Amino acid sequence: MKKTILAAALLALATSSQAHHSFSAQYDADQPVMLQGTVTKFEWTNPHARLYIDVLGENGEASNWNIELGSPNFLSRAGWSRNDLKIGDKVTVDGSKARSGADMANARSIVLSDGRQVFGRNAADNF
Repeated sequence: MKKTILAAALLALATSSQAHHSFSAQYDADQPVMLQGTVTKFEWTNPHARLYIDVLGENGEASNWNIELGSPNFLSRAGWSRNDLKIGDKVTVDGSKARSGADMANARSIVLSDGRQVFGRNAADNF
């Protein structure tokens, strides 16, 4: 019985540690991106809020970018509200591109449609 409980506890720890990643494992601080786009979806969820925006490419076609933000707790302390972004809002995202080359970024800051600039992550997360 004790071995079963121990095995279950170790499995739970291993699973939760894999679920969260470091910034440098997924994003490259040496690949900055500045994206202007239209909000298509906003998820105020743990461990990271997510923003999805359509960005027009040089060919005129839209690509849907997945933007990772800090946790809702961090965002609240940084001046955000879950109601700050609505579908259709125009935003500008300053961030770091995904190492995979996918249309993903981790946001440093975002300029909202009302002109207010808010932080997307803690600068200490760039490790």
